[in-house]
Parts: sequence; structure tokens; C-alpha cells
Amino acid sequence: MVRRYNRLLVAFYVTSDAVLAMWAFVLAYGIRFESGLIPVRYGYPPFEQYLNVLPFIAVLTPLAFLLQGVYRLRRGRSRVDDFFAVLVGSIVAVVLGVICTLYVQAYYASEEARARGAYQVSQIVWALFLVLSVFFTYSSRETVRQLLERRWRAGIGLKRILIAGAGDLGRMVADRMLQHRELGYQVVGFVDDRAGGDHIGYRGLPLLGTLGEVGEIAQRERVDHLYVALPLEEHSKLLDLIEITSRECLDVKVVPDLLQFIALRARLEDLDGLPIINVNDVPLQGVNAWIKRAIDVTLSAVALLVLALPFALITALVRLTSPGPVFYRQERMGLDGKAVTVFKFRSMYEGAEDTTGPVWARDDDPRATPVGRWLRRLDLDELPQFWNVLKGDMSIVGPRPERPYFVEQFKHRIPQYMLRHKVKAGITGWAQVNGWRGNTSLEKRIEYDLYYIENWSVALDLKIMWLTLVRGLFQRGIAY
Repeated sequence: MVRRYNRLLVAFYVTSDAVLAMWAFVLAYGIRFESGLIPVRYGYPPFEQYLNVLPFIAVLTPLAFLLQGVYRLRRGRSRVDDFFAVLVGSIVAVVLGVICTLYVQAYYASEEARARGAYQVSQIVWALFLVLSVFFTYSSRETVRQLLERRWRAGIGLKRILIAGAGDLGRMVADRMLQHRELGYQVVGFVDDRAGGDHIGYRGLPLLGTLGEVGEIAQRERVDHLYVALPLEEHSKLLDLIEITSRECLDVKVVPDLLQFIALRARLEDLDGLPIINVNDVPLQGVNAWIKRAIDVTLSAVALLVLALPFALITALVRLTSPGPVFYRQERMGLDGKAVTVFKFRSMYEGAEDTTGPVWARDDDPRATPVGRWLRRLDLDELPQFWNVLKGDMSIVGPRPERPYFVEQFKHRIPQYMLRHKVKAGITGWAQVNGWRGNTSLEKRIEYDLYYIENWSVALDLKIMWLTLVRGLFQRGIAY
């Protein structure tokens, strides 16, 4: 059901995106050349010239959205996530559009066509197209969201779900369905062979009977789909369930009991026809890694140029107020568990850890200099890490790097701690913008770090950067 629902929704989005992109392109031409709002200096290109580009726009926009992962429908994606996904996808479409039209103009157009600019598109038209495309596309998605939620809130078109297995795995399935009502699920209850004991339902969902009674219960409750969520030791009962359900019009889904081992996204691979499950796959590979690196290089170079004057001022303050070097070099653990040297403005007295060794920073840390306390409060001591980003040791967004001394402690105490090193460490991250920074719960930080790794996208990175700027004004704390 989920796959069929997703296919239909994706098909609608692809079609509507293509149509809306063409409409945005035509409207951009009208605003630029026909409205009189923007002065025209180099003549009016014929409208037919832009009509010739429309089929290209209709293919380009869905293709850019596909490359950006806009059509990867994530359950529970917020409106902010939708907006940033559409924004980044539209930017990719415009960049590809500019490159392709210039390429065609330079290499494939005839001399006559080049002379009259037959394949040229005004830069202002591209800018207007970007704004209009984002507005139209996001509005269409918001409309679909509201219509579906309104329909399902009214109880129309809901699919009735029965879950076989009332243990931890079955409860996890129920939790996901209850959290994402936008899918149109209605869980009617559980079936489990422990029904005759002291086992009761969960979150208001009743335990309706045993596994052997699935056929009768499915008829009585008008069940559309059966989700089999049995623990490994009970998988022998799966064949009996399939035999029972084969006599009913039930769509059967099997949830493998591997979730206790899977912390990141699982992916099905193929080994010469043999299916293999990769239980710790990450999306930040290949082209995605190159895209993220390009963004890091561009933004870190700009940041270092813009921050040159503040850097000089902070350097003078650190040097004049306490003896010792301006920059503090510290070994942290980065990508794949490899050590990297992280740069910070020195915020403590020189030799502060000679007697204590590595200890966790505190708000009232006596080792901090007066200027250092101010730098930590404003997170300014972290700014030199843009140099780490430019070098390639870190990223702007990612899990915060930790010192090897603490990593050795945490990896034995906190399950799946080392999975956060599947990506480069960052100056800011999803855990930090959600308040899990400094001396807070390590378990929650790992939870948010793993969510970021599993759900990475350019849109999520931009969202985190924006939230860092906004929330940083109100949630100042100690250095990481």
C-alpha cells in the first residue's frame, strides 16, 4: 500500500511540477518583457524563442528535483523541510538550465541562430523563474498536504491495519503508524499468541486474539493489511500466517526483526542476484559527498574572508589579555574514526589541563580566561574551524567532533556511538540546533546525530545553518 500510494503521489508531483515549471517560465517572460516593471535595454526577444525552451523546462525541473531527492517521500517531513527541498531543487534546475542553454548556444546553434540569440534566456527571467517556481511548487505540495489530512481526519479512505506481534517490534510499527496519520492508516489492534496470558494492548490498541485467529479477526474488523512483526524466535509461525491469509483478501507486509541492529538507513543490495541487506547505509556518498564538499569550500572561503576583521580583533584580545598562543590546537576524532587537529581561539590559560587532564567544560570553568568566557558564551572560539572545513578535515554541518579520550569512554557506554563518525564532523549540527549541546544528554545527542546522517540532504544542511544563526542568538552556551 505504501509503495502504491507513493508511486501515485510521486507521479502527480512529477506531472504538476513540470506543468507549474512551464507556467512559471512563461510568467517570468511576461513579467520581464511585457509588464513594463523592469526596463528593457537590449530589445524584446520573440515569445516563440522562449516557447521553444518550454519542453526543456518541463523535463529539467523534475530531473533536478529527482537528483535532489525531492521525490523521496519521507514520513512526517515538516513544512520547513518541504520548502527547503523545493528551494534547493529549484536552484539546481536553474543552474542546470543556465549551463545547458549556454552550451547549446555555443556548440550546437547555427551562426544565424547565435546572431539572433535564439537559445539565450535572460538572466532576469531565470531569477524570476526561480522565485515563481519555488512559490508554485511549494504551494501545490501544501495544498495536497492539507487536502489529504482533511480527508483522513474525516475518516475517509483510511486503510485498516492489523499487526501480528505485540512485542517491541509490533509496538514500534504501531508507533510509526500513529505518528504518521498523514498516510491514512488506522490500526485496529494486535494479534499475538500471548493473548491468553497477562499481555494487554498498547496505546489504546486492543489485543484482539491469537495468531491462529487472524482470518476470523480480519473478516470481523474489515482489515485491509496485515503487518507481521514477530520476533526472530517466532518466525516459524510466519508460514502458518501466510497460509491463513492466503484465504483472505489481505495485503501482507513482513517487518524483519533486524531493527535492533539497524541504526542507520538499511539498503537492499544485489550480489549477482543474491539480495544482501546493508544495515548501516548512509546517503552521504558519491555525488552527494561532492555536492556537500563544494558547499563547504564555497561557504568556508566566504566566511574566512568576511570574518577577517573580527579574527584580527579577537587575536589582539587573546594575545593582550593572557600569555600564550592565540590558537588552541586539539586532537578530535573525525571521519571514519581518524584523528584530526581542530583549531580554536584559546579560551583557557596556557597549560590549564596539565594537572587535571581532559575534563568536560563547564559554564563556570575556572580554567577559562575572562576573554575566553566571553568567546565561549558567543561561540566565537569555534570560528577558526572554518579553516578545518576549507582543508577538508571537517564540514560546516555534521556531528560535533569529540576528543579521543572521551570517545574511548563513550563507545563502550553508549550503543552505536561510533556510527556518528560515518560522516565528517561539523561546526554545527542537528543535535546542537535542537538544544543538545555542551553538558547535556549524550544519548539524545547520538539520537539526533544518527537522524542527521540517515536523512542528510542539502535542504537539511541549509535548514541547520539557518537555525544555527537564528537560535544562536537566544541559546548561547559553553563551547562544545
